[in-house]
Amino acid sequence: MLHIVDDEEVVRDSLSWLAASRAIPAAVYDRGAKFLAYVEAGKFDPHGDCVLLDVRMPDMNGVAVFDQLAARGLTERLPVIFLTGHGDVPMAVDTLKRGAFDFFEKPFNDNQLMDRVEQGLARSLDASANAAVHARLATLSSREREVLDLILAGKMNKVVADELGISMRTVEVHRAHIFDKMQVKTAVELAGLLK
Repeated sequence: MLHIVDDEEVVRDSLSWLAASRAIPAAVYDRGAKFLAYVEAGKFDPHGDCVLLDVRMPDMNGVAVFDQLAARGLTERLPVIFLTGHGDVPMAVDTLKRGAFDFFEKPFNDNQLMDRVEQGLARSLDASANAAVHARLATLSSREREVLDLILAGKMNKVVADELGISMRTVEVHRAHIFDKMQVKTAVELAGLLK
């Protein structure tokens, strides 16, 4: 989902049209606070999200909205592309250093902007998948983490049992729990998931 946050209706309409031309669903917000209400709800698009954020808006400017996203650790899940007619090099450099995905000045090249939106959506999807893997890792017990580390090191069950001072059957049980919690069927699949 492309989130267009701009106080100018004509800009929101034209960006929505551009998104539709690439079959990207879009939601529009005329204020930063309205977009942050969406973020608070936490109902992110499973196909990824990207934010086109105007710098100058009444009430809360785009940089303040971006700061809210950064404070919540959401700049990977919600890549931000700034749009402005009033930007300068120091502002662009500062926002990019703090995690903005890109910075465009109005007027912008439509194709370049939409290419970056598609890249932002892909980044968001990757970040969402990584967050899901980390959430699954967090469900492992400390012993399962130890077994996991040794499995990833390529150790056989017997070696894992010897190194941890537990029975081979206990290693097999932990291994089964790890595979179940991580939603994989093989050690190769597990290693690929955690690379």
